[in-house]
Amino acid sequence: MEQEKIIIADQVKMVFNLSKDKIGSLKEYVIKFFKRQLFFDEFVALEGISFTLNRGEVLGILGLNGAGKSTLLKLIAGVLKPTEGSIRTLGTIAPLIELGAGFDHELSARENVYLNAAVLGHSKKLIESKFDEIIAFAELQEFVDVPVKNFSSGMIARLGFAIATVVDPDILIVDEVLSVGDFKFGQKSENKIKEMIAGGTTVLFVSHSAEAMARICQKGLLLEKGRMIDYGDIEDVLKTYRERYA
Repeated sequence: MEQEKIIIADQVKMVFNLSKDKIGSLKEYVIKFFKRQLFFDEFVALEGISFTLNRGEVLGILGLNGAGKSTLLKLIAGVLKPTEGSIRTLGTIAPLIELGAGFDHELSARENVYLNAAVLGHSKKLIESKFDEIIAFAELQEFVDVPVKNFSSGMIARLGFAIATVVDPDILIVDEVLSVGDFKFGQKSENKIKEMIAGGTTVLFVSHSAEAMARICQKGLLLEKGRMIDYGDIEDVLKTYRERYA
């Protein structure tokens, strides 16, 4: 029986335009725009990226800083659209890319749970039924009505992770989440991710920890300066990574 393809990337290219001139105001930008005096350098962040991922598979994305890992995750999450090529996904996506990025720091943890959950497309009724579970997982029972601006980065990350994983998505995107906060919560987060994988969630995983990659992932994709260097079994790709950058 053929496995269900849940992510299909076909010759994906992502180009960013970087302004050559420093523009100090919107007025200056508009004037230059109408005078056709805006000049840009093109930065190719990704080029020629093609792969498929089946339901329930776990893909580790490797590469040095600036290789294009986060850009690829944002394309799959739908935050960005490719300049060329296409990315097709099937089902719901939970992106753990910048935990807490959607929080209003003037609001309390309680208020941010409902705000962030609404952004992720969860109903108020669902969050009411899951609220205690979210707060307990984030270990914030004593701080539920405290403004988030008083939270440490670790507390914000725990709350963001708890909200994003309260419902099992079809696709989970994890960008360096396990490195945020203390060791205990890192282990707790990894166990939660493993539970979701066991339930059939497809996972894209970015981490600087080769050990975490080997534990969690089945497949690997190695990027270098926006190009795909290797793709296949995680142990083979990790070997290529070590040989190339050791």
